[in-house]
Formats: sequence, structure tokens, C-alpha cells
Amino acid sequence: MATTTQDRVAELRRLATKTRRLIVETIYSVKAGHVGGPLSAADILVALYFDVMRIDPRRPDWEDRDRFILSKGHSALAQYTVLALRGYLPVEELATFDHLGTRLHGHPDMKLLPGIEMSTGSLGQGLSPGVGMALGAKIAGKDFRTYVMIGDGEAQEGQIWEAALVAQRYALDNLTAILDWNNLQQNGFWPERISDWPARQRQPTDRPHEKFAAFGWAVKEIDGHDMEEILDAFAWAKTITGQPQVIIARTVKGKGVSYMENRPEWHAKVPTDQELAIARAELPVDE
Repeated sequence: MATTTQDRVAELRRLATKTRRLIVETIYSVKAGHVGGPLSAADILVALYFDVMRIDPRRPDWEDRDRFILSKGHSALAQYTVLALRGYLPVEELATFDHLGTRLHGHPDMKLLPGIEMSTGSLGQGLSPGVGMALGAKIAGKDFRTYVMIGDGEAQEGQIWEAALVAQRYALDNLTAILDWNNLQQNGFWPERISDWPARQRQPTDRPHEKFAAFGWAVKEIDGHDMEEILDAFAWAKTITGQPQVIIARTVKGKGVSYMENRPEWHAKVPTDQELAIARAELPVDE
């Protein structure tokens, strides 16, 4: 890793671009998988695994490691890709994604792959085990932190808010949630009422900063694609005492590929040969 702040940020940006490139190429290769959500989450995942979290790929079960849960489990390919770049699995294994017998299922499976802390995919259910891990650390006198990424669509699930209430009640200041607020669900455009048809785009979760603050969380809103803001936000979270924290990251679904950005059809779609060529040109990496 680079030794100066400027070099460190540049390296993380390079890794985020490489992550996006591998995501798109994997989807094209295996002809299946979610793509829009993984692209919106890439910068934050790179920051976590390469800078923020205390982890050791050689010891994935190290007792004092920081924990990360991808509650929006359909974006598993982004996590697999970052884990591969970080050294938890061979990059070549990405080619087995969603195949019969693979360790890389369409949703993360903690029993198959080292580095996966919780099986997720049933939306809304990732924050609750994160609360349990953070509470367990407090009870055991451990100083590891727990991070949970949730999607704005799954923030409509009641279990998210039940977990948020419990986290505040136990003052879990070792718990940080990240809301990937890309404002676009699978179906993209919903009507307010039947009479509003055809539908207009609606935010899956409106005013999340006010809602989390009302539940007693410390809240910070950032540009989820600005690496410096991301790193500053995680540093801020570590200064908070007596409260869980949530980083509300404003992101773009399909970020990095022009024809995918803010397009609901790219929630899960395979690029054509021509579309792959465009994506590769827009996501240059060192070959």
C-alpha cells in the first residue's frame, strides 16, 4: 500500500476500477448475476477491505478480526471480487461464480468461503447478526468492530429497524452500518397511487438520515464514490462513543459503466459483446 495519503487514495481508486472491471467481465463470462448493485458498492468495499478493517487473509478465522456483513446479499459478486483481490481466494475462481458446485453462490454462504461472516440474501436480515456480533464483542471485552452494508431497498424491511432499535439500546458504538443509497430498486419505477400510472421513479428509502437519527444512531451522509470522503467517514465512525453509526452513502447504481448508470434494467442483466467492449474501455486497468 502507498505511504502517502494521496498515493493511498489513488491506489484504492485503482482497485475500485479493477473491481468493477472484474464484476462486469464475470457477469459476461458466466451469463448470469446482478451487476448494478455490485457496481454501486465497489468503492466502499475496497475501502473497507484494503484500508479500514483489521483483517488477515491468511487467518480468516482470527478471533480479533473486524467483521463485515453484506446484508444486500444479491450483490455478492462485489464482495467475492474484493475478497479475491485481497487474497482470500484466487481471482481465477471468479469464473466459477453461480456455477454448480462453486463456493461463489449468487448469495454469500458463510459455510463455503473463508472471509464470509454471515450467509445473506433474504433481504433485511443482515443487520441483526451484525448487532449480535457487536454485542458479543462488548460482552467478551473484545475491541473488534462490525460493519454491515445494507441496501436502500431492503431498508423497507421492518427487521432493519428492529435491529437499529436494539443497537441503540445497547449503545453499540463498535457497530457501523453503511447504507448503499443508490435510489434504484429492481423494478425501478413505482407509482404513488394506481391513478399515477405510468409510474415515476421513487426513492426506495426517503430521508434515511432523519430516520436513523430518530432511532438514536450517529449519522453521516457522504458521496459513496469519493474515496477521500469514504475514508474520512470510517475514521469519523471510530470516534463516536455510546452510539452505533450509519454512513449514508449516496451512490449510483451501475456506477462506472455509462449505459448501466441509473438504469433499472441493469439490476441483473448480461452485457453483449459490444457492451462488454464499452465497459472495458470505460474501466481501464493495468493488463
